[in-house]
Amino acid sequence: MITISFYDTKPYDKKYFNIINEQYGFTINYFETKLSARTAKLAEGSDAVCAFVNDDVSAPTIDALHKLGIKIIAMRCAGYNNVDIRYAQDKIPVVRVPAYSPHAVAEHAMALLLTLNRRIHKAFLRTRDFNFSLNGLTGFDLYGKTVGVVGTGKIGSAFIDICRGFGMKVLAYDVFPNLDGVEYVDMETLLKRSDLISLHCPLTPSTRHIINAKSIDKMKKGVFIVNTSRGALIDSEALLYGLLNEKLGGACLDVYEEESDLFYEDNSATIVKDDILSRLICLPNVIVTSHQGFLTGEALTNIASTTLENISEFFADGSLDNQILMNFSKNTV
Repeated sequence: MITISFYDTKPYDKKYFNIINEQYGFTINYFETKLSARTAKLAEGSDAVCAFVNDDVSAPTIDALHKLGIKIIAMRCAGYNNVDIRYAQDKIPVVRVPAYSPHAVAEHAMALLLTLNRRIHKAFLRTRDFNFSLNGLTGFDLYGKTVGVVGTGKIGSAFIDICRGFGMKVLAYDVFPNLDGVEYVDMETLLKRSDLISLHCPLTPSTRHIINAKSIDKMKKGVFIVNTSRGALIDSEALLYGLLNEKLGGACLDVYEEESDLFYEDNSATIVKDDILSRLICLPNVIVTSHQGFLTGEALTNIASTTLENISEFFADGSLDNQILMNFSKNTV
């Protein structure tokens, strides 16, 4: 019987993995704690480990798992910036879910944009108090606006389709242009011409802080920024400054640079000591969600199916169809 230790587990993980596991019959041990070198010992006696986006899969963690005899690390996500792939390659194979539901994330990006632009969240709170005033709720038409899409993988492509449905003009930037009928431009041109910018690229050394003080200076005044990809694509301090000096018109964030100890948890009874996040959340032109872009029934079903199939195939015949390798050139977030 193959045993899998799941880290950073939430109720919705258990629900969908238990359903899919009925066809596999694995023994699954669910842990709420995040994976790290310190917590790796919880996987003792297991054959595989399943980790998520904010787990620490660094060299010390990989060493700890290797000593326990873990045969495979299965990431139940597409991104893997939290994994030391170079180190893992000679120790334990790491697999992922390359595409679970690009539409889920793309639709969430547009939902954030619509909500902030038309002040839907503020209108909802007002009408709950029978306050039907429209003062301060003015937005702008998306129709005819230019959206700059950074990263045109499956999620970026789905977001472009949605934007076109709203009658928006699309500019795109990607190191590997892959879509026909899309106007690809260099990053500087995208920054200068876009009314809205949405990030859909992986976090790599070259994309870390792709939005920073210098890039913000090149943008139009009043531009909206949407990030449903990885928090560290944006220099949070520069973002806050750009919002405070009104260079930026708004920010829609489903991810945050220092989210690992905050997101997915209830911190409502604690004092959050991240001053930048606290100030961002207090701004009227910022909306933050807790990395929930993936959270649809379809996506969770696909994540569970692919993750367990990755593990099943590996133990059946050594297959590693979704293995993450150092020479893997593109990454769908």
